[in-house]
Parts: sequence; C-alpha cells; structure tokens
Amino acid sequence: MKLRLIYIPTASLVMVLLLSLCKPTTASKTAPIDNTLIDSQATKETINLYNNLKKTAENHIMFGHQDDMAYGVGWKKIEGKSDVKDIVGSFPAVHGWDLGHRREGVNLDQIAIDDIRKWMVQIYERGGINTISLHWDNFTSGGNSWDTTQTVKHLLPGGKDHDKFVAELDDLGDFLTTVKSGETLVPMIFRPFHEHNGDWFWWGKGICSEEEYIAIWRFTVNYMKNTKGLHHLIYCFSPDASRMNNKDLRSEYLYGYPGDEYVDMLGIDDYWNVGRDINPRPAAEQERIFIETLEVVTQLAEEKGMVAAITETGLESITNPTWFSDEILNPIKKSDKIKMAYVLVWRNANEKHHYAPYPGHKAVADFKDFCSDEKVWVEDDLKGMYQ
Repeated sequence: MKLRLIYIPTASLVMVLLLSLCKPTTASKTAPIDNTLIDSQATKETINLYNNLKKTAENHIMFGHQDDMAYGVGWKKIEGKSDVKDIVGSFPAVHGWDLGHRREGVNLDQIAIDDIRKWMVQIYERGGINTISLHWDNFTSGGNSWDTTQTVKHLLPGGKDHDKFVAELDDLGDFLTTVKSGETLVPMIFRPFHEHNGDWFWWGKGICSEEEYIAIWRFTVNYMKNTKGLHHLIYCFSPDASRMNNKDLRSEYLYGYPGDEYVDMLGIDDYWNVGRDINPRPAAEQERIFIETLEVVTQLAEEKGMVAAITETGLESITNPTWFSDEILNPIKKSDKIKMAYVLVWRNANEKHHYAPYPGHKAVADFKDFCSDEKVWVEDDLKGMYQ
C-alpha cells in the first residue's frame, strides 16, 4: 500500500483518527444501512423500503401471510376482511401474492389479477409490504410448475422456447408497471424460482443443472431491470430448508446462488424444521437445526450487506395450538445471531388447508400472544417503511 503525505491540522487529525476507529468494517455484525440494491436506478421508495427492512430486522420480525386480503376460511373477496385482522385487529405487515400463472385474468389460486393489483396498492398506501412469488407454468410441456419436464435449457437465449419465456417476462413486467399509487410504482420483493434446491419444480435441482439455474436467474434479473426498465423490485433468493442436511448449511444454502450482483435479499423457505407433525427428528433437534439455519442465513446476509427473511413457512392446519410461540417465536428469541426482517406463512384456503388461524380456531390465543409480542410487528406497527 502506498502512502501519500498530506498536511492535516492537529485538531482535524484527531477527528480523522477517531472516525477511522469508529467506522464499521465489512466484518461488522450489523449490515450497513445504505443503498446496496443491485439496481443502481432503484426508486427512492424501493431504496427506503430496503433500508428499513434492514433496520427492522435488528430488533423485530414482521408477520406475513399469503393471499391474506383475497380469501380466508369460509369467505372470499370481502373488502377489508382478513382472517388475521379478524383476530388481532390488524392486517399482516407483509402480504404474499403469486403472479406466475396468469390465465384468463386469474392466478393459480383463482384470484383476479385486477384484484391483486388493487390490493397491492392498498397495502402500500397503508404502509404494508408486498412480496411476489412465481409459480410459472412449464414453458415446454404446457403443464404447471410441478411438471418436471426439462425446460430451463430451452428458455435460455438460443433455446427453442426462449421467445415464450421473454413474452412472459414482457407480460409480467407490463403488469408490474401498472401497480401504482398515483405516479409512484409500488415497491415489492420479487422472489422467482424459489425452492430450487428441491426437485418438485421444473427449475429444481436435478431437473436443470446448477449452471442452467444460475443462467435463467441472471437472465431474468437483467431482463426485468435493464430491458424492461423496472426499478421497484427487490430480488430475493430463497432455497428450501428441507434439502439442507445440516452437514454444511452454508454451502448447501448457496447451491445455485447467482452472485451478489443479482441478489438483494436472502430468504429461506422452511416448513421442515417447524413441522413436528411431518419431521421425524426429535423436537429439540428440530429446533436446534432451525436456529442454526437462520443463523447461517443471517450471517450470509450480513457479510453481503443484505437483509434476510423467512420467506415461506407454516404448519398445515396448525395442528399444534401453540405453534407460533413454540416453533417460531421462542426459537428465534433464543439466539441474538438471528435477524430476520419477516416471517411469512402460507395461505388460508379452507378448514383443511390453512396456515394462519381464523376466528374459532384452537390456535387463536397463541396467535394473539405471538402478534402482541414486542418483537413481532403487524401492519399497524409499521411506520414510514417507504421514507
């Protein structure tokens, strides 16, 4: 390292030395609060949301729910209604939507696309947060996301179905430009190709190669950001915990990682380590692995200057009436190394398939305790997330 001699007054020199001692390094525990988004042209609202996600994760975790405003157990499309709100008096802080399957004006769960747009704007205007997943249909076979006919290699430039994929990105991008409050594009967390380390989706491990997965992720980000000119997206990488065998959680998590230039946020989809009805491991071991997994994801996010979240989780039908406390909140509280911006549970389709309680459910009391805990934030707790 070359030294350059310059004159600095004594008082100024003292201040410089003090500041250099106080300045955080890349190894500091807390991720820097600045615009580290991969999109250098990100809108100010998107930058502010990203930075506030980081700040929130330091001491709190936001609660999220898929399709919360669209339907619940025993009802559908009632304005202002929500199973979560009916219990705790507030909408969730984070709202999940799926835009991967859009046919005849509805998504794969039969929600009208126009309604999704309307609700996303309402959520933004109330101060809440939107995140989107993409259960894309198989572009080669015409089947759904779970049709594992090889297609990724055909979607890349030069592939026989590349034009189909580009047309889908064009259509999706055009829709996202209509999600506006006045002239402001609504920022959203964009989570494509999730759970790619599993083998149940056509973009999954063993269905496509790791190199093909990285290539399709990079192409998608470049196309949305640079070709379509979308600057209100936060790009989230989200593997599935069930395919991480606890031998080397760090390297297992990074399977298919497309690089820091293509990712803003690190997520984890984890039903396995919080589902004592489906996981054969003893409860104590299951909790230990859950904690260790979240610690690893947090550490990776901090090293990369990113934010982390539990992007999907839940226990189907919530058979454990104290699940929210026993398997989510209490384990997270046991480690100060865990910093997750939010935890999102899946949708409430019916009495046999739901992940948040509804009025009369046996988990209502525990869910109220969970949402009222000082660590957990719902939508009414959010202040200025876009400022």
